[in-house]
Amino acid sequence: MYNIEIRRPRIDDNEELYQFFCTVIKDTFAREGLAHLFHDIENEIESKKQYLKDDFDSNGKSRYFLIASDKKCHKMIGTIEYGPASELIQICTDGELKDLYEVGTVFVHPDYQRRGLGTLLLNVMFLTFLNRGIKEFCLDSGYNSAQKIWKKKFGEPDYLLKDYWGKGQDHMIWRRCTDDMPIIL
Repeated sequence: MYNIEIRRPRIDDNEELYQFFCTVIKDTFAREGLAHLFHDIENEIESKKQYLKDDFDSNGKSRYFLIASDKKCHKMIGTIEYGPASELIQICTDGELKDLYEVGTVFVHPDYQRRGLGTLLLNVMFLTFLNRGIKEFCLDSGYNSAQKIWKKKFGEPDYLLKDYWGKGQDHMIWRRCTDDMPIIL
């Protein structure tokens, strides 16, 4: 994958990012067979908008986003961010991960999936962690398709919440040390 720019978002990226969140979240819910959960879709979109606002308001201290753009067509094609561990992670781990940063909003536009862009974004985030002295992080997923990817990259989850979202719909949480993370392929 060539002609990709990874950078911090600018305030004038807001509208494109909002549209990007809508596209990726709606597509993910549809692929997971959850397109009928309109309220959950809207909540997910709104939470990502708030995360982005937190990034801008704190100048990257509260939340820290990176975005990927296709330089050929000037189109936003990926995001990743980190911030405090979510309330869900804190509750599901009885507070064990409350002091860790969570990697989240790892979104790749449907037209660009399965080309290594998510891995590229993760690698840049790992380098960011190393540069900032962040030694440990966590991430979670309730989406079956994402869980397969995370298991391939990070191994079995540290927390498996069986049927958390309903029969056959588990939630998984990983805790990893930054120093143990090789650049992933």
